[in-house]
Amino acid sequence: MDGCVRYMILATPYHNRRKEERRTETLARDTGAKKHEPPHKGSFKTDDHRLENEDGGASRRSRKSPSKRRWCRKQREENGRAASREKRGRRDCLLLMLINRLKMGEQRIKASSFSLSVLLLLLHLSLFVNGEDAYRFFTWNVSYGDIYPLGVKQQGILINGQFPGPQIETVTNENLVVNVFNSLDEPFLLSWNGIMQRRNSWQDGVLGTNCPIRPGGNFTYNLQVKDQIGSFFYFPSLAFHKAAGGYGGIKIASRSVIPVPFAPPAGDYTVLAGDWFKQNHTDLKAILDNGHDLPFPDGILINGRGSNGYTFNVDQGKTYRFRISNVGLTTSINFRIQGHKLVLVEVEGTHSLQNTYDSIDVHLGQSYSVLVTADQPPKDYYIVVSTRFTTPVLTTTSALRYSNSAGGLDSAPPGGPTTEIDWSVNQARSLRRNLTASGPRPNPQGSYHYGMINTTRTIRLVNSAPVIDAKQRYAVNSVSFIAPDTPLKLADYFNISGVFSLGGIQDNPSGGASLKTAVMPADFRGFVEVVFENPEDTIQSWHVDGHHFFVVGIDGGQWSAASRTGYNLHDTISRVTVQVYPKSWTAVYMPLDNVGMWNVRSENWARQYLGQQFYLRVYSPANSWRDEAPIPNNVLLCGQAVGHHA
Repeated sequence: MDGCVRYMILATPYHNRRKEERRTETLARDTGAKKHEPPHKGSFKTDDHRLENEDGGASRRSRKSPSKRRWCRKQREENGRAASREKRGRRDCLLLMLINRLKMGEQRIKASSFSLSVLLLLLHLSLFVNGEDAYRFFTWNVSYGDIYPLGVKQQGILINGQFPGPQIETVTNENLVVNVFNSLDEPFLLSWNGIMQRRNSWQDGVLGTNCPIRPGGNFTYNLQVKDQIGSFFYFPSLAFHKAAGGYGGIKIASRSVIPVPFAPPAGDYTVLAGDWFKQNHTDLKAILDNGHDLPFPDGILINGRGSNGYTFNVDQGKTYRFRISNVGLTTSINFRIQGHKLVLVEVEGTHSLQNTYDSIDVHLGQSYSVLVTADQPPKDYYIVVSTRFTTPVLTTTSALRYSNSAGGLDSAPPGGPTTEIDWSVNQARSLRRNLTASGPRPNPQGSYHYGMINTTRTIRLVNSAPVIDAKQRYAVNSVSFIAPDTPLKLADYFNISGVFSLGGIQDNPSGGASLKTAVMPADFRGFVEVVFENPEDTIQSWHVDGHHFFVVGIDGGQWSAASRTGYNLHDTISRVTVQVYPKSWTAVYMPLDNVGMWNVRSENWARQYLGQQFYLRVYSPANSWRDEAPIPNNVLLCGQAVGHHA
């Protein structure tokens, strides 16, 4: 039906459209109706310069004058449209023109049953295809509860009584309205790992963008998974709450009109795995606050349970999708299934080249999707998760159970890689984008030629572990971040001085170490090269909120300009979280296509908590709602923002 509407509305020959316009003008003159045509003839376009079809594509380029855009906005407002939805675009404008033509020419149109039928059909079809992207509503109560993930009673953070929390299942472009009630005795925030928050860092849920939800209070997040597919997760971002749970999976499915480069699986499983401590989060936080490192973790969890605590059921001969995320605090992990191959199909929202692996490394904060075919003799098989680059190696297991299983688990789970860095580096380099597959839009992923874009800036970020004021801290480019009393986003919006230091972190490493609330300035629509350099003996994992990036290079030693000769400028993976191996570097190309205040952080949660993070202020001088959404009506105010008005 969408194609029919596009044909009738957009592909109508020009002389037929002009004939209808002249007829409408005559009707308006004869009936004395006020003419409501836009002041300029021609085709319409949306604010992003193209018509967004239901299949996500751009139907055709078109022109639209400022006066015509003003006319469309005025008509939307007169018909009760919210100003925040003004990007509904050309189809909305056409629909409103139809409505006005019905109003203006009511008497004459009644005389022609054919004209009336055609207009009503167009109106009906336009209403059918023009509806807003769907909304999904969630009401979550965050509370403490007793949990026993490693056989020891602990105080966990539950969402609606669940650990892990409820899974969010949504579809590209849908809107998520999540009302979070805080029943804890301390402030709380949720953040959304990998959700781009297009134009809307107001909803990011980190301390630099949002005031905490006070005990007994609530806050409603309004998110849109605009132009996204794939596997992600949410987590609590304050006060080391992540060590107590409060996390859950996010699955973003492709729209039905977008082809997916593999057959629909028989089932879709989420695997939230990561290291775990038996100590409560308050005790772990106190260790860090006193300037010490955390102890070694006590175990590994799979979906909130220890060894043999979880079972994944399969039917022989069928293929299943496993979405694996490392939601741990301090360690990389390896995932494998006894006797079964893993076919990689998606990396943090990007369809990958479908390489086959025996096991896969998942570093802190990362997510992968693999297909697993139940093609072995029917019995139970180990699903194994173990730590990487640690001594000792922690291991936990779950079961892959065939529905016609003839036997139990073997006596011991299969071993995997432990400290071999070269093995992991080679696997990381093997990750490739599927250039012919569609992403969230119908156009192939390979149509974005990142390697042909000139970079506008090079940023080198070097991690370190300084001791400042006799306490252990972590830093990037010698700056250890300290949290302000006022979210940086609010301070920026209300022009509150003294909250943060714009330019407090430089593009290149420097000597010394200092405590700062550092913000790095950046220009909207820039295209930057970021080099993460790790001179330490431990692996690092870096995440950038609100942006994806292309991992163009990974290598050992010191990065230099000559290192660019080895970059993959053709088909490297695009993702949101990347690892940096010990004594090594990782280079990424990143389009700065999202205005806002964005957290750049270590995914090692102790390092993040003790300062290995900063904020990137992506700025557009246009100060337009087209580039950035307005401040929410329900914004929470705290610190020096109290008393200001949105």
